[in-house]
Amino acid sequence: MRSRTSGTSRTSGTSPRRAHIAMIGNPVVSHTLPGIEIIRELVARGHRVTYANDPLMRDLVTATGAELRPYRSTLPVADNDWPADPVEAMTVFLDDAVQMLPQLHELYDDDPADLYLYDIGGYAGRALAESQGRPTLQISPTYVAWDGPDDITAQIRALPGADAYFAKFAGWLAGNGATTLDPMEFSGRPVRAVATIPRAMQPHADRVDTGAVTFVGPCFGDRSDQGGWSRPAGARNVLLVSLGSAYTRQPEFYRRCLAAFGDLPDWHVVLGIGKYVRAAELGRIPDNVEVHSWLPQLAILEQADAFVTHAGMGGCNEGLYAGVPMIAVPQGAEQFDNADRLVSLGVARRIDTADATPEALRAALLELTSDPEVARRSAAVRAESFGGTTLAADVAESLLP
Repeated sequence: MRSRTSGTSRTSGTSPRRAHIAMIGNPVVSHTLPGIEIIRELVARGHRVTYANDPLMRDLVTATGAELRPYRSTLPVADNDWPADPVEAMTVFLDDAVQMLPQLHELYDDDPADLYLYDIGGYAGRALAESQGRPTLQISPTYVAWDGPDDITAQIRALPGADAYFAKFAGWLAGNGATTLDPMEFSGRPVRAVATIPRAMQPHADRVDTGAVTFVGPCFGDRSDQGGWSRPAGARNVLLVSLGSAYTRQPEFYRRCLAAFGDLPDWHVVLGIGKYVRAAELGRIPDNVEVHSWLPQLAILEQADAFVTHAGMGGCNEGLYAGVPMIAVPQGAEQFDNADRLVSLGVARRIDTADATPEALRAALLELTSDPEVARRSAAVRAESFGGTTLAADVAESLLP
């Protein structure tokens, strides 16, 4: 059994002056949580921080001490009904930005911020700042663009439907007061950014413009408000199975996990199934398995010995921080690349959903947790810089006029 702490000590820097700092976010939890400790730190340093987001995020935002500036988002977060096609998914964010920008002008034209922080998908935040001539800092919860002919922008350009998408994007930029008019530069090349991921998770990290991007690592803080979890007495090994929050409509996959890990000697299993699947749909729940619609993931990982994850960047960060070997079962978006990164780091096995039979899942778990090299690599990656909240806040303050 291992005991770990998720809290990171916070040492407030000396602020150049009290400023109005605004964060332009969105109601996607996986985009909001990675930067929430940065907001808390800036408030602690004495700044007046406002946070534009949908009222769905009210409790999360106001708990930091920031003032919520509410706007209405059109993102499909209520039912997580996201398009599978990547260009359609990008269009959802663009359409949200188009209708969001007038709302932001109402919120900030009479009270402009000295500095605008914005989410990687927060196009309206950058447009607002450029129209007001204010500095910006992008908060990226995932990997960023790199230089070279094979960069991510070239990959996006090659997608079916990308030309029409970028034409629509360019038309919006031309009429909204932004000064950066090339859609690829506007969306993929921030003037300044902090990436809340370990540098080890960044593809082609040696080709990232470090003059523009600072890798601060995950910014974890006190999550006691999410509740705790206690390892059962006598549990020799603990396995967490979780597909995050957006890809949880997977009853068949959960049944396979029960077949793979249920009644497995010496293993206690914590299975997160999300809010769309009921435990009754899964059949018999073995005695060594506990099932939850929601769980305090990091609190469990701190006491776990292995992790089955969809390889969302948040889950990857938490698994690396906890130092546990992972079975990556990617479901969409960048998760396939994330899974491959984990494998290349020597801390995981990738099993695609179609191949995730009970036999394959069980074999991967036993192989991973018995391999001393996997344990060594997990410890080595975990030793990298984590909890870069202070550094991220320092970068933000360096941009203040």
